[in-house]
Amino acid sequence: MNEKVSIPKEEKKTILIVEDDETSFLLLEALLASGNYELLYATNGKQAIQLLKNNPETDLILMDLKMPVMDGYEASQKIREFNKNIPIIAQTAYALSGDNQKAIEAGCDDYITKPIKKDDLLAKIKVLLK
Repeated sequence: MNEKVSIPKEEKKTILIVEDDETSFLLLEALLASGNYELLYATNGKQAIQLLKNNPETDLILMDLKMPVMDGYEASQKIREFNKNIPIIAQTAYALSGDNQKAIEAGCDDYITKPIKKDDLLAKIKVLLK
């Protein structure tokens, strides 16, 4: 017998994915499908800031670093001006030496390189959501 188990809202975590590449967003969506996550989606840093202000209950941000309009570095800095506590995981396809440190200095809590491996991503999320 297949019964749907309803999960209380307080157990569900909201993740804001900031990603200008739709294919990358769809991959992240698939990687997170097995978890109990509600996903919000922004295609640039400016949208991300607005979405976060409109959804202050958001638990974590996956922030692409290279985007049009406003990149992930600037968006992370601006988010830190009004939300010091939300965990931000920087993500980038361009893993240059020093990018990790630059992301941390911009206000990110962790860093992951593309292609993103599901186990790595879920482990980082689990640590930051504790």
